[in-house]
Order: sequence, then structure tokens, then C-alpha cells
Amino acid sequence: MSKRSDTKESVLLALELMRRIPRKGTITTKELHEQLADTEVSRDLRTIQRQVEMLSEHFEIERDDRSKPYGYRWKEYAQGMGLPMLSEQESLLLTLAEQHLHSLLPAGLMKSMDGFFVQARKNLAPYNNEKGKREREWLSKVRVVSTTQPLLPPKIKPKVFEEVSNALYSNLWLNVDYENAAGKRTEADVMPLGLAQQGTRLYLVCRFKDYDNERSLALHRINSAKASVFTFERPKEFDLKKFDDDGRFGYGVGKHIKLTLSIEKEAGFHLLESKLSEDQEVKELEDTYEITATVVDSEMLDWWLRGFGDSLHSATKNSLKGEKAC
Repeated sequence: MSKRSDTKESVLLALELMRRIPRKGTITTKELHEQLADTEVSRDLRTIQRQVEMLSEHFEIERDDRSKPYGYRWKEYAQGMGLPMLSEQESLLLTLAEQHLHSLLPAGLMKSMDGFFVQARKNLAPYNNEKGKREREWLSKVRVVSTTQPLLPPKIKPKVFEEVSNALYSNLWLNVDYENAAGKRTEADVMPLGLAQQGTRLYLVCRFKDYDNERSLALHRINSAKASVFTFERPKEFDLKKFDDDGRFGYGVGKHIKLTLSIEKEAGFHLLESKLSEDQEVKELEDTYEITATVVDSEMLDWWLRGFGDSLHSATKNSLKGEKAC
């Protein structure tokens, strides 16, 4: 590497480190090393330790040496870096992404982006007065609401999510210790194929070793997980969207049926606005709607139908000609 190239790399590393050092709280060199692990400026821990020590000598960065490992932060009234920062619009986008995508992005990627998320939150903080006011207000103007009774998400072990997401990201075999709803405990090697969020729950779609069918494992029921160093070839025939379309997350097996409902108008009116399928047909009677649509048969469909109570006068399922379960 030439001297000019070496200098450029050192400068880029220094800038990246300064951007990730917080103004509130502290960060250790080990945490900085982990955040940079998947970036273009990744370096060994010792190099990062030397760089941070050097930066603390020349910039308004203080070291908290009351305990080891040492923590670093910008001094309270430090101006920080006089470098181009995230705009208010970019800060808004990143803040919303952090809130709604944190469970769907690899843990390593979220960790490597932490410096940007911190900067985005600071840019939209109330103490910035008029700067970013409209973007800050937008956060209180939008919300994702639940269509069912709100529930708190089940607890997922942070290490489990990290191992699962990293194995999924890198196509690595994953060893899991899993306990199903009936209390049966299984340890197995699985091929992670997809991650899905259903309400407050996260599910790993995977194949057990030596099997060619897919299973869904609830992440909160995984006691421990460990990504191996062995990669696998992702099955070309697997499609997560088709897996979902076939009703597999609703405890179905991909069998399509023709569903006919007779439902009171008040309870069924929303189905005229939000259709069950593209081929849905509606016949309006005096007090009811008769609705016919092609849907996937599943336990979730049965739960949904039972939710209408006495407002649902009848529900008939008819198999489609030539239709077979997947």
C-alpha cells in the first residue's frame, strides 16, 4: 500500500471513529471495533485503541477511566466534527427505519449503523430548537397501529437474535436449542432461510438438516443459537413470499379454496373496501352480503371467521378443481 493510500485509510478510520463516539453516554474501543467489523474501515482492536487514544489527545474527547474497559465520549460542550452531517430529512428517515426495521435487519448491520442512528436522534432532539422542528414533529404525526388487541412482544434473548440474523445474512448453518409450545425441547442444526415478523412475534423459517421441508421457529422459544462457520447453498426453489402467500404463517399448507360467506352488512362492509382476493364477488341482499373469494385454507382463516360471532350467518369452503395441498 502506498503512503498516500495508507494516509487516506487512516483519515477515513479517524473520521468514522469520531462520528461514532457519542455525546451522551460512553462507548468502548471494543464496541467501536464491533461496529466497524462489517464496514470498509474495519481494523483490529489494537489499531482502534491507538486511534481513539490519539483522537482524545487532539480533540474534545474525554476518557472515563473509572472502570475498565474505558469509555469515551465527546465533552459536554464540544463542537464535535466540523464535517457534513445528516440532513434533517435523512435523520427522520433513519429514525423511522431504526424504530420499525430493527427486528428485520441483521444485528451486525444494525450495530455498524449505530453511529448514524445516534446522530439522527441528536439532529431531531428538542435542544436543537428550530432546526429539524418539522421533521421532529413528524415523528409524533405518524404511527403504525395494531388491527388486533395490542400485546407486548415476547422476550427474545439478544444473543439469539444476533446469531440467527447473522447466520441468515451469511448463509451459515445454525445450531439451535428450541422448545416448542408443548414444552418439547430439541437441539438441531438448521438452514436459516427467512425471518418474518407477525404482529409482535418473530419467526425463523428454516430447514432441519437432512430434511427438505420448511419449518417456522418462534425466536422467543429458542433457548440458545450458535452460527457455525460452514456455509450452505440457498435452495433456489425456496421463496419466502410464496411461503407466506400459501398461508404457512397462518398454519396452512398452501391449499386454496373457494370461500362463501353470508355476513351481516355492518360486520362485512369493510370487506367491500379491503377485499379477500382479486376474484372476490359480492351479492347484496336485504340485510346481508354474500361474499365469494378464493383464499388459502388455514387455521388463521378459521380464527378470523370465528371472530365475527353471530354476525356471520354461514361460511362454506369448497375445494378448487385440481387443487392439492403443498
